Amino acid sequence: MDELAKLRRAARFVQRRIAISPKIGVVLGSGLSDALGRLEGEQRLGWERIPHFPRSTVAGHAGEWAFGFLEKRPVLISRGRVHFYEGYSMSEIVFPIRVMKLLGVERVILTNAAGAINREFSVGDFVLIRDHINLIPDNPLRGENLGELGVRFPNLLDAYSARLRAIAKEAAGGLGLELREGVYIATPGPMYETPAEIEAYRRWGADVVGMSTVPEVIAARHCGLEVLAISVVTNMAAGVGSDRLTHEEVLEITKRRESDLAKLLRAIITKM
Repeated sequence: MDELAKLRRAARFVQRRIAISPKIGVVLGSGLSDALGRLEGEQRLGWERIPHFPRSTVAGHAGEWAFGFLEKRPVLISRGRVHFYEGYSMSEIVFPIRVMKLLGVERVILTNAAGAINREFSVGDFVLIRDHINLIPDNPLRGENLGELGVRFPNLLDAYSARLRAIAKEAAGGLGLELREGVYIATPGPMYETPAEIEAYRRWGADVVGMSTVPEVIAARHCGLEVLAISVVTNMAAGVGSDRLTHEEVLEITKRRESDLAKLLRAIITKM
């Protein structure tokens, strides 16, 4: 079965089981699966039930889709994602994003946990991603183009929607929340970076570093979805801070900022 047939089969399976037509998709990253709580009229589908879907293997990623209403808007919440370092192919990593497109989603909000390279950032900060640098050694568009989804050579000039970023800044201001802005660099993982690597990334212009999101952005833009992405700074990157880095600490910080992130996401969705 070719990739497009798999995507269509998964989309049909989901459509037969949900009562809404979501226009907004939200991906909740490491430790953030419960950030938005339960939706109004929520319906849940575990990824293990959906044909051809990947299975999350990382703590802090619930591996389910939830459908319902948030601030009276029909939404699809992805509680978790899969990563390159888990051994998945790029087509598997972005499979959920492409199914969102076939379900009628038009805009996606991507969240992640990230380390701060910019010395002006602090643990717990929210960072609005305005651009990215991709160091993951593969690409979801490599190989045969899925012409039904998008063009062979998509433009990433406005990968992170300026319109949605303006909405996010307005929403944060209304809540009295500080929302920084910066460039995200995606690395393959799963190891954290060395101090020398972080220093190189800083010189390239990166502000935060993580192991996800960019493949999803590429696939989303390829199929015409408008993208907003927000990082939660869970640690200072190697050589920037003095603490040893552990995944448990990442989950602890995301849990600590969960409530404020939920307020921000709700305010953004209200304005979308």
